[in-house]
Amino acid sequence: MNRFAHLLDRRLVRIAFSIAGLFATYGLMAGFDLQVQLGTVAFAPWIALLGFDLGELASLPFAVAAVGFWELATLQNSTVNPTWVQIVIRLGILAVLGIGSGMGGRRLRESERSQRLVAALQSSLIDATLDGICLTDAEGNVLISNRPLRQISGEMGLPPTGTVPERLIAISHRMTEPERYRERMETLARTPDAVSVDEFELKGSGRVFRGYTAPVENPDGSFAGRIWTLREVTADRELDRLRDAFVAAVSHELRTPLTSISGFLELLSDEEEALGESGRNYLSVIRRSTGRLQRIVEDLLLVAQIEARRLELRPTPIDLAELAAAAAESARPAAEEKGVALELRSDDSPPVHADGLRMSQVVDNLVSNAIKFTERGGTVTVSTSADESWARISVADTGVGIPASEQEQLFSRFFRASTATRRAIPGTGLGLAIAQAIVEEHGGSISLQSQEGAGTTVTVTLPVRVPAEVQAGGA
Repeated sequence: MNRFAHLLDRRLVRIAFSIAGLFATYGLMAGFDLQVQLGTVAFAPWIALLGFDLGELASLPFAVAAVGFWELATLQNSTVNPTWVQIVIRLGILAVLGIGSGMGGRRLRESERSQRLVAALQSSLIDATLDGICLTDAEGNVLISNRPLRQISGEMGLPPTGTVPERLIAISHRMTEPERYRERMETLARTPDAVSVDEFELKGSGRVFRGYTAPVENPDGSFAGRIWTLREVTADRELDRLRDAFVAAVSHELRTPLTSISGFLELLSDEEEALGESGRNYLSVIRRSTGRLQRIVEDLLLVAQIEARRLELRPTPIDLAELAAAAAESARPAAEEKGVALELRSDDSPPVHADGLRMSQVVDNLVSNAIKFTERGGTVTVSTSADESWARISVADTGVGIPASEQEQLFSRFFRASTATRRAIPGTGLGLAIAQAIVEEHGGSISLQSQEGAGTTVTVTLPVRVPAEVQAGGA
């Protein structure tokens, strides 16, 4: 509203100035006998300005007035006797000038209104988001910010002036990890074209925020500035903590009764023949269910260890080809029962320095998943390969595959693909998360390629040379 009033005031000033200019020009003509030297062209700027601000039709009376002023001035000079044709031509020229200026002014005002509307909508849009968002120039000065960011900035106690990195560094003392936080902010200040995602916690309040920043480019590809977003994730982190505590408590509480059940199952095994066929079937079901529960509990405990960074590795030289062969042999009965062909393809590869037990757990899990997600008549292929720096073990299947939109979440804890839930394939959604954690602890990586309806390939890559952190972990 204030902006509109300001624009209106400017238009009124221009209109008043132009009308005054008409009278001043007439006065100059009449007072100094300049009718011939100046002519009606002297009124052209004022007619153009009036047409621009008042519009096409409103400029016509002023064009008539300007010609009238000129004609009135010529009456004082007997040597100048304009004809009606000259008067009409001059009137037409000024009218066309006023109409043209009026059209240009109207289009410019419509464009300004449209731009103001778009700007207002864009401002409302970013103000309506949950995240705090701002855009800075190349030096880090704020160009645009939304309401949530201004609110969060006030709650965090950010200084009102300075570049964004300077403001963020100024509150480092309020963080639970002030040194790490300051180091990250100083790094961002030094590298304005870096992409960064960080989480930090406020001391005392326990509020947790996730910050994201990335460079913004001009249309020609040059660096323009960067975008910063800030989101409060306190509830998410609290939920993670509660879930971890729940997982640890449940897994520990389940472990004791499961141990007892397993012990009694062993005792019953000695008397299995006396149970009869029905009893033996029941015993078999109990044994399978108990084994599944034990595996789930072990997975839950392992997840808790990983989250607490207490995963211990005992690395030794292992042969990936032997590891793959053992995993394939162990899974062959399940594959035959389901009617899935299990193939093994291995070449000579150098040994890798890894924890054999943990890596067996990874490969067993990948092969088991591949068999579960492959329908009867399909194929699961376990293969190994290596070069000078890296050794790889891949598990490929011709199964149901995974939708592309879900593949980024597959390594998240408890996530299960829709292809698994639709087919009621059993699982906890922990296998790939555990596998990724174990592989990364070895200094390696795990990747997945999948196409829905065509199959999935998971590849584990391990360094042939021993990473220093793995050596330290096994010391």
